[in-house]
Amino acid sequence: MLTAIIVEDMKDAMELLRSDIESHHPDIKIINTAQSVVEAAKVLRKVQPDILFLDIMLGDGTGFDVLEIFPDLKSKIIFVTASDEYAIKAFKFAAIDYVLKPYAKEELKDAIERAKEQLQPNQERLNILKETLAAPEKKPDKISLHTLDKIIIVNLDDIIRCESDSNNTMFHLNDGKKVFVTKTLKYFADMLKPYGFLRIHQSHLINIQCISAFIKTDGGYLMLKNGENVPVSVRKKAKVIDILDQMHR
Repeated sequence: MLTAIIVEDMKDAMELLRSDIESHHPDIKIINTAQSVVEAAKVLRKVQPDILFLDIMLGDGTGFDVLEIFPDLKSKIIFVTASDEYAIKAFKFAAIDYVLKPYAKEELKDAIERAKEQLQPNQERLNILKETLAAPEKKPDKISLHTLDKIIIVNLDDIIRCESDSNNTMFHLNDGKKVFVTKTLKYFADMLKPYGFLRIHQSHLINIQCISAFIKTDGGYLMLKNGENVPVSVRKKAKVIDILDQMHR
């Protein structure tokens, strides 16, 4: 039997989550609840559960305030947040699992299964999440990349390009390292598009700052500053030329 504590400032939302867990997850016992940072601190000082359901926005602060009070918390954390495109972006950049309110029962089930398996997010990943949530319009400095056996934190500016490998993605970094991530190129293209990354081909996503020149011969390709050549698809040529023109104005 796993123990759980719910930290949620909306009473209706808390009762719904409690009901769903009790009805559909008999292996989880809810041992306490809290509706604020202060309440959560009191509860967690007495006992730390196996799983902590933690709302981001609380009446007297945030879920991060709870985590700062307990830097050595051993509980697996399932963040709960209201549906918000900025929140979703922040969780993706930090590679931290979350449940969106209102959630489907299947989403809650998946989150609980992942929580049972996951390693705790370290302070650096929590900082990425916190900073991205705090300044949603700002370009994030870093991204967490989930490889097969660990999570690597990379500066966004250190990414030269991403290359599709079936349903996976290979990140090429400016120190020559490569990072293999088990998510699709489309996932990262959607995520990085606002921050100077351009999908130039079905298989290639490029950091615009790393482009040296567009060569029109041989079907059209980009020369990158590290000496690599990357093909540009016919459909993307006009877009690439337009962006390069804007960069050089």
